[in-house]
Formats: sequence, C-alpha cells, structure tokens
Amino acid sequence: MRIRKILIANRGEIAVRILRTCREMGIETVAIYSEIDRKAAHVLMADEAVCVGPADASSSYLNMEAIFDAASQTGVDAIHPGYGFLAENPEFARRCQEENRIFIGPSPEIIALLGDKTEARKRLNQHGLPVIPGTFGDEENAGLVKKAREMGFPVMVKAAAGGGGKGMRVVTSEEELEAAISSAAGEALAAFGNAQLYLEKQILSPRHIEVQILADHHGNVIHLLERECSAQRRHQKIVEECPSPVVTSELRERMGQAAVSAAKAVGYTNAGTFEFLVDDELNFYFLEVNTRIQVEHPVTEMVTGVDLVRQQILIAQKEPLAISQDQIFPKGHAIECRIYAEDPAQNFMPSPGVIASLVEPTGPGIRVDSGVYQGWSVPMEYDPILSKVIAYGENRDAAIQRMEGALKEMVLTGISSPVPFLKDLITSERFLEAMVTTDTLDHEIKAWNPTFPEEEALLAFVAHDLFGTTPKATTGKEVAQPSPWTQLGGFR
Repeated sequence: MRIRKILIANRGEIAVRILRTCREMGIETVAIYSEIDRKAAHVLMADEAVCVGPADASSSYLNMEAIFDAASQTGVDAIHPGYGFLAENPEFARRCQEENRIFIGPSPEIIALLGDKTEARKRLNQHGLPVIPGTFGDEENAGLVKKAREMGFPVMVKAAAGGGGKGMRVVTSEEELEAAISSAAGEALAAFGNAQLYLEKQILSPRHIEVQILADHHGNVIHLLERECSAQRRHQKIVEECPSPVVTSELRERMGQAAVSAAKAVGYTNAGTFEFLVDDELNFYFLEVNTRIQVEHPVTEMVTGVDLVRQQILIAQKEPLAISQDQIFPKGHAIECRIYAEDPAQNFMPSPGVIASLVEPTGPGIRVDSGVYQGWSVPMEYDPILSKVIAYGENRDAAIQRMEGALKEMVLTGISSPVPFLKDLITSERFLEAMVTTDTLDHEIKAWNPTFPEEEALLAFVAHDLFGTTPKATTGKEVAQPSPWTQLGGFR
C-alpha cells in the first residue's frame, strides 16, 4: 500500500528531517508535541499537529495512549518513530500492528531480540558475528565478580537493556568492581527499568565503527558503507564521518558482509545499524544493533547519495529495494558535528535558554539538519541536541576544511554550545591524522576554554549589529587568546 499520511512520534531536528522527505514524497505529516513544544520547528512545519501532554517526556513523547489517540484523530496510515523516545520499544511497534498502522522500522519481535544486548550478542555470535569476550547475561549481578576475576581486568560492566552510555562502567581492578556493579545496576534500573548487567572484556583504545544496512521484505539486504564514530565523550558521539579513514576496502567488505549476513539470519527489515569496536590490529567485534535511523545518518546519505528516510518509507510500503550492493561505493567524504545546548567549558553542562541569534552556515558541500530557530527557547526536559552540521568534500581533507569554515561561520548566542570546541577538535593534530579513539577525549582533554580568533570575533560583531546580542564566549575574554586544547599532549 502507498503511505499517504505519517505521524512523526518525535521532536526536534529528527522530526524536521523526516518531515522534509515526506514533503518530497507527497506524504502528509502529523507532528506531536508537548505543551512546552507548542511553537517548536517541527510543529510549525507539519501539516497537522496534536498536543500529547505536558513537558515531562513520560507524559507526552513516551505516552503511547496519547500518541495513538493522535493517530486515530488524524487518520494516519503510518508512524515514524525517529530515534530515541519510543523508537526501539517493541511494545510501541506491536501497538502499531494491532491498530493497523504501519510502523516504519523493524518488526516488534526483532526490536525485542536486538534490544536485549545480551541476547543479541548470543544470537548473532551463533550466526558467526565476532563478539567481544564476556558474559551473556546468564549470571545474577552478584556472580559477575567471579566472572570478572576469571576474565582479568580491565572489564566493562554494561546494562543488558541499555544504550547511550547509561549503566556502563569501566573497571580496572577488583577493588572497584562491586561499587561499579552496584552503581551501574541502579542507573540501569532508573533508565531502562531493568537492572540486569553483563561483562565485556575492555578493548583498550578501540575505534567505534558502525555499518548501515537496508533490508526489505523480499529478502534483499545491502550495506551502505561504514561510519567512524570514535570521537566521543562519556560514550556519547560528538563527531562522525563516512567513510572511516582507517577502514581498508578489505575490512569494509568483511564488516559489511558480516552485518548483511547477520541481518538476513534474524529476518531484519528496514534501516538498521550494526555497531562494532575495532582494535589497533583491525580486528572487529560486534557491539550492538540500533533498530532505527541513527543521529549520524546524514554522512552516509552525503557519501552514497541515498536518502535513508525515503528508503525506510519505501520498505515500510513493502517495496523491494531498488538499490543493489554494487551501486554502493564511497563517493567523497562527509563529516558531521553535533551541536548541543551544552557548555564545553563547564564539563558540557546543559545550557537551556532562549536562542538570541542564530546564523547557520551555508555554501557548497554544507548541510545543516536543524530543529531550532532564532527566538526559540531550548527546554531543559529533553536531549540537548539542537542541530547537526555536515560537511562534504571530494576527500577527507576537503571535508575537514569545509567543516572548519562552516563552524567559523556559525553564530549561536544566548545559550552555550560546543561550536568552538568542535572547531578545535576537527583541526587538532590527533583528528587530522585520524588517531582519535573512543577514549581520546575523556582521557586527554582535562580542561577546555573557548578560543575566539579574529574570524569568530568578526561574526560576533555582526551578530551584535544585527541582533543586539553578544556571544557569551566574548565576555571577559581576549579576542585571540590561545586555547588550553592546543597545549595538551598530542594536540596542536
């Protein structure tokens, strides 16, 4: 069947991103919003919008009853969950089936299987996917102490139902273990309603590399290259790129085929991402599957020319993939920087408030996926991501140069953001030489203060003249001061 009307069960930049593809496909859209999001960008852009509750996410964006009431009220054919909130909730996908609405994603059974990290490790290892040595969730949490002793330190304590770094602890010695298990279990219970943990042997200074797949209902599965996601703080990705600067064509083939074979083995459909850790000898180990669109999907789109949201919708309509594996190869290089309402000079503390001025970069090879606008009040209640800046070039050097220019061009005042931090990161020696691993930022960046070179000062004065505002970074700072970032070992 052709989908004619989609409810987008999300907010912010991903809701806007989905809306844009729906417009191109001639599909009507319904936005949902909380009371605090009444004037949000995704609400203003949609054909229709329905309030689903107060600001608290549990009463609005996680409120299944209110969302399905909105779906009934507006007569939608399908629901797109975006990422986060209910995107990987098997019960939500099951309710869509029960109410004869298409869920744009995998089946509830697959979401349930792959959402259980320990069961996914066990099942996919049986299908030949290499997994990190560890446990499979068969032990009570108290029994993990003995297992850790047998495995040797360091180990990772991880939440079985987890993600996003919650319920995760690095343990370097037996003395730390019991406290780490206790705190990880408490955090996992609060975040996921499930305190079960498992262990993984920690791979020292790995890279985080993921493989994007598409799978239709006719048995066709392809991969769309890999993304490098190693630039992280506290297990949260900050910068992503496609293709990975260290993945060889031979490794790309092996990782891609491993993901495709595993997806076929479990009967996966729609878009999905197989995440791997890669060690310094280019051995790769399965980490998890994300059964949804990824925050970093634009870099894949820029390099392959494939609109992943469009493909999600076409697959949900039961159409066969019109793309074959031999049509997918890297054409250029793309880098994404995530723009959060956070203050990097204050340990990335959230920075809600009113966006006093906003000038987003433009130009050849630049894409901005944004969910905010000047005058919008960024709420405290949700994930602080505001937008994503994506730069494309004919090669990695060209993409980095464009990204540097884009970040210099961006003006965002009234709240703090990591824009200056990101500019320093992508021009650091470690990043330029593709030497960033998952622990680089946490271990080596002990302090950071914003640089404010002449180009950014000029933009600040322009912003002041246009909007009557002054960026926070200028307050009490010299215009061309050196950054502590550039004084750290290994960074220029």
